[in-house]
Amino acid sequence: MSQAALPLETAHGYSAPTVTQFSVFLTNKVGKLHDLVEALEKAHCPLCAIAVHEASDHAVVRIITASANLGRNALLNQKLAFTERDVLVVELSGNRTLSHLCLSLLRAELSIHFAYPLMITSQRDARIALAVDDLTLAGQILRRKEFRLLGEADLAMPI
Repeated sequence: MSQAALPLETAHGYSAPTVTQFSVFLTNKVGKLHDLVEALEKAHCPLCAIAVHEASDHAVVRIITASANLGRNALLNQKLAFTERDVLVVELSGNRTLSHLCLSLLRAELSIHFAYPLMITSQRDARIALAVDDLTLAGQILRRKEFRLLGEADLAMPI
């Protein structure tokens, strides 16, 4: 069998494109979210997605930036506590709906740990960030179902 005829989605050769999500711990004080967003802006690091999960004394802010390196450096410079996790970013368009995406992953018995939308871009199609049990398997399934998976380079905003 020639190399060109091999499927792209083999477990050994396929790696789903992922993006880095930062989970930032903030004390629940007035202005802390503004400070975070301003630090990213000053670092020239566009914010692509944000989800805030609040508790009484703190918040965990999940963010995706157009550049993981710039985002990481901005967070380190601000001495903010954060963790990193790879997530899938999936484009929803046409008959590739959120319902279709969920059903595709359900059939493979993959759990979605959390999901949140990316902020609107100049394009019309919605984009969603997903944390799942198995990034590689989820990526394979979604590609077979003709969903478009995005990597960090796809998130860069035109200047």
